[in-house]
Formats: sequence, structure tokens, C-alpha cells
Amino acid sequence: MTKRDILQPMMNFSTGTIQPPKVLMPRIGYTILAIIMAIFCAASIFLNITVIVVTFRFRQLRHPINYSLVNLAVADLGVTILGSLLTVETNAVGYFNLGRAGCVIEGFAVAFFGIAALCTIAVIAVDRVFVVCRPMGTLTFTHKHALAGIAVSWTWSLIWNTPPLFGWGSYQLEGVETSCAPDWYNSDPVNMSYIICFFSFCFAVPFLTIVVSYGYLIWTLKQVAKLGVGEGGTSKAEAQVSRMVLVMIMAFLICWLPYAAFAMMVVANPGMYINPIIATVPMYMTKTSTVYNPIIYIFMNRQFQECVIPFLCCGRNPWAEKSVSSAGTVSTTSRKDQVAPA
Repeated sequence: MTKRDILQPMMNFSTGTIQPPKVLMPRIGYTILAIIMAIFCAASIFLNITVIVVTFRFRQLRHPINYSLVNLAVADLGVTILGSLLTVETNAVGYFNLGRAGCVIEGFAVAFFGIAALCTIAVIAVDRVFVVCRPMGTLTFTHKHALAGIAVSWTWSLIWNTPPLFGWGSYQLEGVETSCAPDWYNSDPVNMSYIICFFSFCFAVPFLTIVVSYGYLIWTLKQVAKLGVGEGGTSKAEAQVSRMVLVMIMAFLICWLPYAAFAMMVVANPGMYINPIIATVPMYMTKTSTVYNPIIYIFMNRQFQECVIPFLCCGRNPWAEKSVSSAGTVSTTSRKDQVAPA
């Protein structure tokens, strides 16, 4: 039985009934997955909305680079609301009960918002290179540059995720059959051509951009350290922010690399058998990535902490005494072309 055969019985609307597919995992397994995903969904919605609201509410956080961080939060919310929440529901009932339309919506949403997030991280990496490694401080990162990067991220993702809606590729069930994704299993030449292009342009290109940008950035910071430069506030703040974004990138890639590797294994060898439960693990890792970015941002950005803690504590900051001195340092190093220092 192929992936397409499994999905087809659920779309028998002529009789007005929905036929559940074969059981691939004990019922308790689906329940556990539903609970885990519900917890991650709640955390993702709360944390990403907090990042968006706090950034727009406090003027000192409205730096151009923060536009990309807000855009990343928006993309993570898209994955959560139109992807992960649907997965919670399907796991709660024990099978995919949303029909063909639900499969396409979920598969498209997770791919579209997920690739937009990856492209946004690539834009942030390029921005860090220009800002931190700029020659003699002559290059600045403006609001127009930030908005252009955001537009490129969404446009690039839209270009490569809409073809399955028009017949080049498709979205099908995967793993334990409670969520949908691009059809990695179909060995049809037309579908394979789309999968290869999708992987090359939506994962490989942003990934290489991130690796090259941060490889050069780290090398530059090491050279500056050898020269004994960078002890001043501005250079130190830029290095701290670069480390914050690097941790965000590593967390994102840890979540997405296993899934990309799994997908390419299936594409390279369509006949290979992978236990559905094992195949489900990397897929759910990608959906949990929406929680890590706001957590990293909150804990590694001191200025953001000084805004978000009073926001969540009704105007009070229990740790204000400990952060007074750091606040003074931050205010003197804040500039339009850098992130609020970590």
C-alpha cells in the first residue's frame, strides 16, 4: 500500500463517511504525541506573541535587525497555528481525519512558514556579516535593508512551496499518518524533480548562506580578538549579539537537519523501508523548533529581558537591582545598525 492509497480512503465523501487508515502505532502513542505537541504549541504561541508585542511596544527594541527577529516569530506562529495545532487534533483522534484539503493546508503551511523562517535566519546571518565585519564602520543596516530581507524570505518560500498546489509535486501523509508534508516517497520523475529543486533551493542554499556567513563572522571576530580590539562597548555588544544569533541558528539546524537528511535518504532510495515511528521523530523535531528561538532571544538579550519582565509582571521587575548597571552600558552602546546588545 502506497502513501497515496493510505490517504484515499479518508476522502470517500460519496458515502458521507471517513474511513480511518491502518493502525501504525498503539493508541497511547498517538495520545502521547498529542499531549507533547499541545504543550509545545501553547509555549510557542505564548512566547512568539510575547516577542512580537514587546518588540513593537518598546521603542528601544525597534532596531532594523529586530524586524527579522519579529519576522522569525511570525513564521514560527504560522507553523504552530496552521501546522502543529492540526497535528495535535489528528493525533488526539488517532488518525488523519481532515481529508485532502486539510492535508494540503497543513503540508503547505509547515513548509511555507518553515522555509520562510530558515530564509529569515539566513538574512540575519548576512546582516551580521555586513554590520560586524564592515570595513572602517562605513556600512549600516537600515530599515529598508531589513524590510527587503523580509520580503525576499517570504517571496523565496512562496515561489518554491506553491508548485505542489498546481501539480508539480504534492503534499501527502508521512510518518505515523497524522501529518502531511511534500511527497518524499513518490519516485515519479516529475515529483522527484520538484523534491530535488525544493531541497536544493529551500534548504541547501539558505544553509550554505548561513554556514559561509557565520564562518566568516567567527573568523573575523577571532582576528579582532588577536589584535586586542573589541574590548570597547560597541564591538563587545556586536559580538554578544552575534553569539545569540549563532545559538538560534544552531538550534534551528539541530531541529531541521535530521528531517532534511531523512527526506534525502528516502528520495535517494525510494524502496528503503523506515519504521513509521522512527520516521516521525525528525518530523516532530521540526515542529518543536518554534519554541527555541524566543527562549534563546529572551535569555540571551539583556535589553529584551529588561522590557519583557515588567511587561509580564504588570510593570514590576524583581531583578531590576541586578540589571541597573548593565542597563546603563546597553543604553550607551545602542545604535541603529545593531541589535539591542545581549
